[in-house]
Amino acid sequence: MSLASSIARIGRRLASGAVAGGQAGLAAIGRTGGVAPEHMRLQAEALAARLPALLAESDRVANTVAQGVHGRRRAGSGDSFWQYRQLMPGESITRIDWRQSARSSRAYVRETEWEAAQTVCLWVDRSASMEWRSGELLPSKRARAELLLLSLGLLLLRGGEHVRLVEDGTPNTARFSGRQAGERLARQLLQSRADAGLPAGSGLPVGADLPRHARLVLIGDFLAPLPEIEAALARFAAMPVTVQLVQVLDPAEFDLPYSGRVRFEGTEGEPSNLVPRTQDIRDAYIEVLAAHQAGLAALCAGTGSGLLRARTDQPPETTLLALHQAIGHQRQASLHNGIVGA
Repeated sequence: MSLASSIARIGRRLASGAVAGGQAGLAAIGRTGGVAPEHMRLQAEALAARLPALLAESDRVANTVAQGVHGRRRAGSGDSFWQYRQLMPGESITRIDWRQSARSSRAYVRETEWEAAQTVCLWVDRSASMEWRSGELLPSKRARAELLLLSLGLLLLRGGEHVRLVEDGTPNTARFSGRQAGERLARQLLQSRADAGLPAGSGLPVGADLPRHARLVLIGDFLAPLPEIEAALARFAAMPVTVQLVQVLDPAEFDLPYSGRVRFEGTEGEPSNLVPRTQDIRDAYIEVLAAHQAGLAALCAGTGSGLLRARTDQPPETTLLALHQAIGHQRQASLHNGIVGA
């Protein structure tokens, strides 16, 4: 569904244009046909040319955020010493470190650092709506989503975790690990996008084969009808998979800052809508968007999924730090419950 379609619905309701899409292509969620092979070849070459810039920018963002991220040090199974702590009531005396305890009148336990690596699955929306931006100085939603995904991947790899890219309904068993895997991850991200064909992106990866108790990060605009999103989240919850959504939107999608006579074109084949006085439908548009956002938040809360929102006119570091911390909190909760992902 696009903003063009939404405006048409508001119009019918107001005798003149509800959510999700864009002016001259303002955010659309829908489906389009395939892409000609020559177009795909040229696109693949363009994407390959983007690799150095994307990797450099992702590295910069990851390094900036890493300064505000604490290590993943936690008690667990491993060989590296972490800390001494006092023996807790109910614990076996066999856990006591007698040498350390002999230095005081209290019993101490020696804890090692958790060293098991976690696989975090990453997915980015490739639908045509993600190509839209409201101004030349802003990145497209797709560019911001890819930057966030790769930057997160670099942070995770440097933290000792494994990273796996999830295709649209197609299992991708390739896992990346190690601090030097960033370039291979970036190449896979761009190559997967070239193989898919720019306008032929699909919705949430409901057909993907994911390991039980995995962490799944989904980055897109999530302006699809709520029942579609609900069905996908329900399937992930049943696997079970812990999901974190990152909704990336252009600032114009929040407040519809247009006035006067505007023709709205859908980005995925929706019919155009000519609105004589766009300012007259602004309040209705904002109301429908707010209802969609509230519904999305309720779906995430109901399935135990996390939800973050990002604007393309705000620094990516802010979103990346919040995202990294959210994943850390999810993992700590799993460890507390005795669940370790793949």
